[in-house]
Amino acid sequence: MSVPLWLALLAASVVISFTPGAGAINTMRNALGVGLLRSIWGILGQQAALVVHIVIVALGLGVLVANSPLLFDVIRYGGAAYLVYLGIRQFLARPVAAPGDDPAAPGGPATSPAATALATESAWSLFRRGLLVNLLNPKAIVFFLAFLPQFIRTDAPLLPQYLMVAATVIAVDVAVMWGFFAIAARSFRRVTRSVRGQTVLNRVFGSLFLVVGVALAAIH
Repeated sequence: MSVPLWLALLAASVVISFTPGAGAINTMRNALGVGLLRSIWGILGQQAALVVHIVIVALGLGVLVANSPLLFDVIRYGGAAYLVYLGIRQFLARPVAAPGDDPAAPGGPATSPAATALATESAWSLFRRGLLVNLLNPKAIVFFLAFLPQFIRTDAPLLPQYLMVAATVIAVDVAVMWGFFAIAARSFRRVTRSVRGQTVLNRVFGSLFLVVGVALAAIH
């Protein structure tokens, strides 16, 4: 891959990663729920899904998904249902007590087993949710089907080119998700120290998941 072509790929990857979507919402939600460092597990799950999408397109299966309305709809509605589920769960989540808070004090944060589980969510759970958030999006496959050929030369060995594309897309997405969206979410950390603040943020992120899920199901 020539340097000018790679620079074009790099620029396109940056623009794509900065475009708000379910991955960005999931990253911000994780950063607030489990902390900046541990939110990387959700980001890695999202990157694993990107690898799967690229492999699907590279193997030619993306054409099958794009040309099969039934298969496309099965994946699309499955992804939409999962995002709606995440949205409802986040919307209804109860506040988590911050360190040093007294839940029994007037106005102190309420806790519940579900809320505590959210705050101590395992790395595998974060990874799995990130994987599913990105994986169950057939539009991503169709997008890569249109996107990748712009940077692949058929007269040159394909594997090194796909590896270069995958490495660039993933490196940029990790940098944007962790270096921008996760850190941006931390600016709301002060808000999460109160019951009202946590409730508002839970409903905001829950609503965002719901909107993205409904949009995925409704937009053709």
